[in-house]
Amino acid sequence: MQGSVFFRALALVILAFGGVSAGFSVQAEPMTGIAMQGLPALDPARMSLPYANPEAPFGGRMRMGEPGRFDSLNPWILQGRPAQGISGYVTESLMLRSFDEPFSLYGLLAETIETDASRSSVAFTLRPEARFSDGSPVTVEDVIWSFETIGTAGGPRYQTAWKKVKSIRQTGPRSLRIDFTEPNRELALLMGLRPVLSKKQWQGHDFASETQMIPVGSGPYVVDKVDMGRSITLRRNPDWWGKDLPITRGLHHLDQLSWEYFGDQNVMFEAFKAGEIDLYREGSAVNWDSEYDFPALTAGRIVKEEIAHHQPSGIKGLVMNTRKPLFADWRVRQAMILAFNFEFVNKTLTGGREPRISSYFANSALAMPPGPATGKIAALLAPFAPDLLPGTLEGYALPVADGTAQNRRNMRAASKLLEEAGWTAGDDGVLKTAAGTPFRFEIVLQQGASESQAVVDIYVESLRRLGIFPKVTVVDDAQFQARKTDYDFDMTWMFVATSLAPGNEQYLYWGAQGADAPGSRNLMGMHDPAADAMIAALLDAQTPEDYTAAVQALDRVLTAGRYVIPIWYAPVARVAHSRDLHFPARVPLYGDWPGVTPDAWWHEAKK
Repeated sequence: MQGSVFFRALALVILAFGGVSAGFSVQAEPMTGIAMQGLPALDPARMSLPYANPEAPFGGRMRMGEPGRFDSLNPWILQGRPAQGISGYVTESLMLRSFDEPFSLYGLLAETIETDASRSSVAFTLRPEARFSDGSPVTVEDVIWSFETIGTAGGPRYQTAWKKVKSIRQTGPRSLRIDFTEPNRELALLMGLRPVLSKKQWQGHDFASETQMIPVGSGPYVVDKVDMGRSITLRRNPDWWGKDLPITRGLHHLDQLSWEYFGDQNVMFEAFKAGEIDLYREGSAVNWDSEYDFPALTAGRIVKEEIAHHQPSGIKGLVMNTRKPLFADWRVRQAMILAFNFEFVNKTLTGGREPRISSYFANSALAMPPGPATGKIAALLAPFAPDLLPGTLEGYALPVADGTAQNRRNMRAASKLLEEAGWTAGDDGVLKTAAGTPFRFEIVLQQGASESQAVVDIYVESLRRLGIFPKVTVVDDAQFQARKTDYDFDMTWMFVATSLAPGNEQYLYWGAQGADAPGSRNLMGMHDPAADAMIAALLDAQTPEDYTAAVQALDRVLTAGRYVIPIWYAPVARVAHSRDLHFPARVPLYGDWPGVTPDAWWHEAKK
């Protein structure tokens, strides 16, 4: 089973990346789909998504859980924490993404897409039957207003892309054209994924600050009820305009989707055990083996499922804020990594079952190869060689501890680096500068985040042996989001998911433009010209080989930057759910992923 999934995934990657030259000539004509590289795999006029089940029955519900609270129904702005569900199911975009390919889109609100060989522009033609849930047609005016409004008043990821739009204009009753300031292979796809809202509904409202209005969308669901901060429920719209499109067959069969919010992960798990929610993702391999003996599971009402995936690991762990002088020195950051006894922490918290995140794209062909940079990777990095941190060109690997709690070898190496950086332990055992300033910093964590708190508890004890006594501050969900938005932390917990088709979002994650702009994902505050150049190179890549080389070069810059103390990743998704809920038998490339769950699930009572 695992083997067949892997080879099928590999074949799809090759298909999506193959035939690049042919793809350019064809893309000059209106198409029903588009891929980041090469041609999309499906004919959406005849085919449904390969992981969808058109024969699945309609009906039933899926109740899901979320930790924390929400205070906004506007998921496109920076203000507040938005409720789940609105952007994925109430509103729609021009194109629909397939999660069985690295990055391919198919027409949804748009009937066709057209772009040139350099992708300096993109044109869309709307489907004549597209309607909002209030029955009004989706018009070109709605699209242009949505793109301009979200692009200027929306969150950083929308504004970042919109700055590269030179013009947007209507070209026909159902068509529009967007010209970009520069060729960029991904921008056409990003425009296809922008949400389309009803201009009429937002007249008289300040989009940048409105958080309480329920958006009117064209999606398969409408908002049924909201208990602000506690729960949101969507119900399937039986009159959804897109229910008979071939590309949507087999999706959105559940009558009701709801998200309940809980104080922390432990409370949420107890609610799942009590039958208050229907699906729970387990993040701990140890808990997966030891905590699932409650009555609902032993009686067969709950089933456990491990769902394979082939997505990159992403980066997860403790991030150091280089905006703070303490962590501006790479030697200090390397010392912090050396002091983190991964082997001991992993054994203690996961039984040693999970592999470590070794790079930002680990678990994929996009990850940097071990050893020195060669070939195209070395050529990309060569102009920046004098300023690259040690290990970028030579090869960088995370330190390995001996597995004991003392971690003596790595702690000695950490002490040496700290001394080189001007820090030594005084007679009182406190690490200080020559002027007597102690090495002090604050670790900010989210209340109820049991995994990060357990990791930090062990880590703090290790740091004490170096004469470092950090302050650990646990704040509620709203404060945690606010402090991350304002970069008000020295060290905090971070998780950034990376995909098989990294693109413009990498500027938001690691680019210089996100180093100072509030609300970016660049929590480490990195401002590295080499990283920006590698992102530009991957966006300009004309072949799969050039694209992979650029991503691997970026991975080297990020990993050797020593910004994050990474933990582990799960090579499978561990999902427990009601036995009446069913996941597709054909596991997509991205596995259990937003856009697959709950989209392709269905409810069917066990006989």
